[in-house]
Amino acid sequence: LGASGHIAGVVNPASKNKRSYWSSGDVGQGKDAARHWLDKAAEKEGSWWPHWTKWLKQFSGRMIPARRALGGHGFSPIEAAPGSYVKEKA
Repeated sequence: LGASGHIAGVVNPASKNKRSYWSSGDVGQGKDAARHWLDKAAEKEGSWWPHWTKWLKQFSGRMIPARRALGGHGFSPIEAAPGSYVKEKA
């Protein structure tokens, strides 16, 4: 659980250490499960990104180099980034 909003937690660089997060709480049961979890969780200073990255690494494969060209395996690039779909208005 992050101390900032869902957007701020993603766009603020982890190096800023502006916020905190909670982790490792016991899940609990019933209608008060969320409150139970928060009461048992530990607040940690800084961004949750380094903690998440370390956890995620155990499920990751080997690093591979980024592609040098768009497309591949018979698929041509449609258009340059960011793409016209990003500019569409709902």
